Amino acid sequence: MRPISFIPNAIRSLDPECEFVYFDGTDEIRIDKSAMNITETQIRTEAIRLETIYDAQAYARNREESYPSTGDQLDYIYHNGVAKWKTDMIDPVKTKYPKG
Repeated sequence: MRPISFIPNAIRSLDPECEFVYFDGTDEIRIDKSAMNITETQIRTEAIRLETIYDAQAYARNREESYPSTGDQLDYIYHNGVAKWKTDMIDPVKTKYPKG
């Protein structure tokens, strides 16, 4: 599931100790004045960077949801061998969700 906003994570990334309030509906940010001076441009730039990283990992999230449980995979290996497990269970998911 995609995060609604990367703004709070961007602020925490720039200054983990920063106290702030973020209003998602209006995109308003209120930063405690005693915190490090973070500009809105820095926050938006960092949010874009975090979103880019998140988007680049979409294939990994999709694969994780598509693979059978670890127990089912181990059972399949036990009964069918590693080569068959790879061709029957792993390769189809990797083909469906290729790495970036």
